[in-house]
Amino acid sequence: MNFVDTHAHIYLSEFENDLDDVIKRIKKEGIKKIILPNIDSATISLVNSLVSKDNGLFVPLMGLHPTYVKDGFEEELKIILAELQANFYAGVGEVGIDLYWDKTHIDYQKIVFEKQVRFALDRSLPVIIHSRDAFIEVIDVLKKINSHRYTGIFHAFSGTSEQAAQVIEMGFEIGIGGVVTFKNSSLQQVVQNIDLNHIVLETDSPYLAPVPYRGKRNESSYIPLIAQKIAELKNRNMAMVAEITTETACKLFRL
Repeated sequence: MNFVDTHAHIYLSEFENDLDDVIKRIKKEGIKKIILPNIDSATISLVNSLVSKDNGLFVPLMGLHPTYVKDGFEEELKIILAELQANFYAGVGEVGIDLYWDKTHIDYQKIVFEKQVRFALDRSLPVIIHSRDAFIEVIDVLKKINSHRYTGIFHAFSGTSEQAAQVIEMGFEIGIGGVVTFKNSSLQQVVQNIDLNHIVLETDSPYLAPVPYRGKRNESSYIPLIAQKIAELKNRNMAMVAEITTETACKLFRL
């Protein structure tokens, strides 16, 4: 079985001491591609260095993460957009709005999110959306832009089945990670209610590790654990989940 991890930050310091071993485990578990969303200007070199290490495995994205949008964001955004213009990236991300950690810069976050989405639309690139405690705000920005050409993923989806249907209707896929394996997770009901063709797998490594590794460092080799849980919830076999989610991811990122 082949898998795609559509969201991982393996370039971060949590992996610096055993990166080669991590990559060996990833390949052993059948993960053929890993999408690397950027965070801010400081992580650009880290993302590209990891891609250079194994450009058959790692696929880079470029974006400014909402929790890194602060005073003086204009210069930071300028760097990100210039990088997108100058080099190849398979999509724009990780972008969006986050009201969980800090609501101070909500207006800045909306501006930065809108500019990055418009940039992606102008170049027909998929967008990876972060919407923690901010689903309504994210949808408001997307409605303001009012495009019929959205493609991308609602990363670490945590909304309702109705909200999932709404973003699918807009053109997005639903990113499902380790949270779906947590006991009594509301995400399980959402997975049961949406079409498997609109689900993609992700880890968000090093965060949100699935059971039985919950609370520990996450890594892309755990993708099969997420796939197995989805297979149980959808009453499908794991091979089918692998095939369909991989096909969706490859089509989205033109892999």
